[in-house]
Amino acid sequence: MKGDKFRWGLAHIFSSYNNTIVHITDLSGAETISLTSGGQVVKADRLQSSPNAAMMAAKKAAAEALNAGVNGVHIRVRAPGGNKNRYQGPGAQAAIRALTRAGLRIGLIEDVTPIPEDGTKKKGGRRGRRV
Repeated sequence: MKGDKFRWGLAHIFSSYNNTIVHITDLSGAETISLTSGGQVVKADRLQSSPNAAMMAAKKAAAEALNAGVNGVHIRVRAPGGNKNRYQGPGAQAAIRALTRAGLRIGLIEDVTPIPEDGTKKKGGRRGRRV
């Protein structure tokens, strides 16, 4: 790829403990190029958040992006955040690795998980969820 111009895009990776969503847009974030999730590539619901499902979803999204002419992406990784879980699900790292292996050039990687600034109360009551 020496001498080639890069056409950059943004890869938004939302990774929770229930699913992984890979959304590739143009640099402004307004035009969607590709949108896939773990649930689109596996049969069982319990496998949606697995690293394997995240890799397959990212590979599918990268193929669509390369067909659209995008050959480099800046990555924004997000967890549910807010008053929910601040930690990324198991598919986040696998999705980044799959985007690299698919032939996309990786630019910046940033964490854009929302941080609570004393908003609403977390659900579950005073003693939490009792199972």
